[in-house]
Amino acid sequence: MAFTAIISTVAPASVAFSGHPPGTHSRRPTTRILALPPLPQAADLSLDSPAALAVLGSGSIAALAAAVSLTDPNRRRQLQAQEIGGSDKEVVREYFNNTGFERWKKIYGDSTEDVNKVQLDIRLGHSKTVEKAILMLKDGGTLSGVTVCDAGCGTGSLAIPLAREGAVVSASDISAAMVAEARRQAEEALAGGEGITMPEFQVRDLEGLEGKYDTVVCLDVLIHYPLEKAEKMIAHLASLAEKRLLVSFAPKTLYYNLLKRLGELFPGPSKATRAYLHAESEVERALENVGWRVRRRDFINTQFYFSKLMEAVPVVAAADG
Repeated sequence: MAFTAIISTVAPASVAFSGHPPGTHSRRPTTRILALPPLPQAADLSLDSPAALAVLGSGSIAALAAAVSLTDPNRRRQLQAQEIGGSDKEVVREYFNNTGFERWKKIYGDSTEDVNKVQLDIRLGHSKTVEKAILMLKDGGTLSGVTVCDAGCGTGSLAIPLAREGAVVSASDISAAMVAEARRQAEEALAGGEGITMPEFQVRDLEGLEGKYDTVVCLDVLIHYPLEKAEKMIAHLASLAEKRLLVSFAPKTLYYNLLKRLGELFPGPSKATRAYLHAESEVERALENVGWRVRRRDFINTQFYFSKLMEAVPVVAAADG
């Protein structure tokens, strides 16, 4: 089924969202339907793909241009930085210590009280990413005694099940509120468990992480940072990992870029972070630049959540494998 975005207009439109030729649509304010290609068909189209425009078709291209012209994410990001008085890092820290903490605590939690359908869908998507990341890690054998750095741990959705599997987990997050909640949930879920090492939690940003680990995992964090910073973070995380690095990110395709821009037309009071999509080729190149190679990849999507998961290993290990 095609994704359908309902856009309410409050003034005469110069573009027919229904796909009718210019000049044949109604001049009255109305609600128009923009039908996009089915997800499997459009999900992997890159923004510079010649096939992308052919897939969308002329009617949807007109709608795309009209919708995107209504939102200016760069302007919004500048205003956020001015309000916080800092860079992307300060914006992320401020958000996840305040309104963002309450929002994402609900999304990552178990309760369905006061959680809307979109948040439940994102919860499902994130849980699938965590599940697939653990399956990738367990594919190499038991996790008992394996040291894992959970970079950007949130409320512990990955760190806790990894500890249950016997991994020795060092979990960190830029948000003190998130770390406190992760520690609380871990103590509640893992206390008294036989053979379980309680994760070590700390408040630290990705660049400040130190040490060496068998595996480093960074799930759904790169969306908060532009490409240049994301590349540096990937390089730093790779320097901490001895055997494997798992990263997930929101893929930059024509389809998902459009969804993101449409979402920016309807900002909520707690939707205050900057969101950056990254092309799969860019992330892969960042890994290759520091001597790592993607060994496996997966794609996770629900109605409102989409994430690319990559497992990378040192080039020598990839050649041996």
